[in-house]
Amino acid sequence: MRTSIIIPSYNEMGTLPEILHRIAGLNIDKEVVVVDDGSTDGTREWLDRAAAEKMFPFELKVIKHAANTGKGGALLTGFEAAAGDIIIIQDADLEYDPAYIPEIVRPITEGGFDAVYGSRLLSGRSQTYNIFYLWGNQFLTLLIDLLFGARMTDSYTCYKAFRTPLLRSLGLVSKGFEIEAEISCKTAFRKYKFTEVSIVYASRSRLEGKKINYKDAVKGVLKILELRLKSLFVNI
Repeated sequence: MRTSIIIPSYNEMGTLPEILHRIAGLNIDKEVVVVDDGSTDGTREWLDRAAAEKMFPFELKVIKHAANTGKGGALLTGFEAAAGDIIIIQDADLEYDPAYIPEIVRPITEGGFDAVYGSRLLSGRSQTYNIFYLWGNQFLTLLIDLLFGARMTDSYTCYKAFRTPLLRSLGLVSKGFEIEAEISCKTAFRKYKFTEVSIVYASRSRLEGKKINYKDAVKGVLKILELRLKSLFVNI
């Protein structure tokens, strides 16, 4: 089964080349779809050169947004462009190590699962930016678990892997970070066969480029409540 690795990128020239070099070392059948979401730091030009010169030993698809749309907007573009049997999300920073990707997709390829998350909370060794980020993630996850009957420990993890047709069937619309909540709520509502794999995560600081903030947590709560209310009347 081929895996499509979707990378949303916005002004990540400092880390994206290293991410792609690490992906090159993965022993899986793969393609990489990088969606540049309106970068202004030279990422777009470097990606064009990398693709033209076949800098990496895998198929590299580069899609460029004219302006920044948000993480969700970039992911939606990437999901549509994917040609693999499995889709997994990889952030363009170095908070998540691509070495975990084969382990995360394995329950799909070998275990018959529909969706697999890489949980930062199962290992007990992940480094968070600060305690408020941890509490925010735990609250959002608890809300999804309570309202949708999920059994997740880390609903906002970057590492989400799905069978491609199932992910596309979710009808995702969120343009910002609240897409994490939308994916998790709809996965739980549809009762996909789901599991988590333990990963270790090393957060970067705001000065190093961390983008998610408390406003995104509020948007996440509102998205969860919106979907729960909607689910009372229609399938989501």
